[in-house]
Amino acid sequence: MSTYARPLHLTTAVVATAALVLQLVLVVNGEAVLDETNAPPTATAVARYFSYFTIQSNLLVAIGAWTLAADPGRDGRGWRVLRLAGLTGITVTALVHAVLLRPLLDLEGASWLADTLLHVAVPLLAVLSWLLVGPRPRTDPRSGALAMVWPVAWLVWTLVVGAVSGWYPYPFLDVAEEGALSVALTSLVITVLIVGVMALIGWLDRRLAARATPSGGSPGPRATAAGPRG
Repeated sequence: MSTYARPLHLTTAVVATAALVLQLVLVVNGEAVLDETNAPPTATAVARYFSYFTIQSNLLVAIGAWTLAADPGRDGRGWRVLRLAGLTGITVTALVHAVLLRPLLDLEGASWLADTLLHVAVPLLAVLSWLLVGPRPRTDPRSGALAMVWPVAWLVWTLVVGAVSGWYPYPFLDVAEEGALSVALTSLVITVLIVGVMALIGWLDRRLAARATPSGGSPGPRATAAGPRG
């Protein structure tokens, strides 16, 4: 196990947690998010804060990183699902933000810092720490299928709640403004992107694990590519 594993995971955990706390403080203090012109009541603002895919992705990354800082060799079915969902979600968060959302924003000060941490710094740290120190192998088909439940459920819930309340966390999902066809196509593209990113993570996980395993050896007593033991 790399001597850098614990420090890297700890850094990711601290930065992700700090970003989440900073954004929550800004929301509570009435800072507008994306294209909102008037901040809603505090209770509504906090509820909406947790509705963002960005926030949920960063939460998953933070939880996974804190557990790895405590135990860099962590494994288990539930943990694999959390880790894969977090890595996939934070990667998609960074890509979608760069292409669809960043052009809409004109941020400065603490708002700019929170946005940059959530959408740039945390994704980079999460992906780099995974590439450099793993742990691996930590992906398998069943974990991948279970990890897909979260983004699909988030999308369905977001569209249903938006249809009822008229509020959507992201403008490209606003059916009233963009039209049902546009939202359907965007949702399809993002779903395909999520599946593609998850598949790429699984492929890299297996390749990197194979490279790190001596010829004729095994990936270690705690994990196999087929699934967690125990």
